[in-house]
Amino acid sequence: MSSDERLAVAAERIASALERLAPPPAEPIDFDAAEAFVWRPGRLSAFGAPPADRLDPVAKVAGVDIDLLVGVDRAREQLLENTRRFARGLPANNALLWGARGMGKSSLVKAAHRAVNAEGGRLRLIEILREDLPTLDRLLTLIRSADTRVLLFCDDLSFEKDDAHYKALKAVLDGGVEGRPANAIVYATSNRRHLMPRDMIENERQVGLHPGEAVEEKVSLSDRFGLWLGFHGCGQDQYLEMVAGYAAAYRLDVAPERLRAEAIEWRQTRGSASGRVAWQFIQDLSGRLGRRLERSDEAAGR
Repeated sequence: MSSDERLAVAAERIASALERLAPPPAEPIDFDAAEAFVWRPGRLSAFGAPPADRLDPVAKVAGVDIDLLVGVDRAREQLLENTRRFARGLPANNALLWGARGMGKSSLVKAAHRAVNAEGGRLRLIEILREDLPTLDRLLTLIRSADTRVLLFCDDLSFEKDDAHYKALKAVLDGGVEGRPANAIVYATSNRRHLMPRDMIENERQVGLHPGEAVEEKVSLSDRFGLWLGFHGCGQDQYLEMVAGYAAAYRLDVAPERLRAEAIEWRQTRGSASGRVAWQFIQDLSGRLGRRLERSDEAAGR
């Protein structure tokens, strides 16, 4: 075998090895496969091959119906109307739901998505994790050519010191050179109004060479959300209203006096009152009663 032939064989072996290392070509996204997806970005290979990104369909989205979210009436109506407009192809705002933990921020996003689709909308929900925000531009490339409208959802969003992930989100909210796709909108939830810890912002004021500019850089992300919805802690009366609403919807046959007494005891052992605590109590109560948490057609239509 001549030297040229040996080189040709070696080159063919190298090419075959590289093909085996490279990920398979990405399959077209079937947005009819489910109403919700989770973004799973691929990682770069050792040879720099394109990452194998994918959207995993979610068979059933966890959450409660929108009519069961008590005590957040104004936020509920605003987000629902914003989502309806977006689903109809009308102008709508990116939304930041911020405030007290356990008061239904993420539940409201999922419930609004479900409600709009129940009304005949064709809206897809895609959840993206905070640590995957730097890959958001790749996700938008997939969405841009889709013939459906997409709600991008980032839950429990916050950033710590030296965390630069927020810059990727700022570019998307601002639109960048290409502009945010007209068929995509961003909803995020956070316990922090400005998405940054207060001590981090205060530290910028104290030690920054140009403290005003440094603070503006950190808090400007939240300003890029056109719709701000605040969620605040609830008192005992509102908590009991949540419990009663869940009990009625799921047909839990419990005397009102017993329901109230056990709900208060549950709240006291938890040391707080919120929609999450109310739901956890209902789960415990239904388990003790031997009942599954399934809404009847009559209760679901009220």
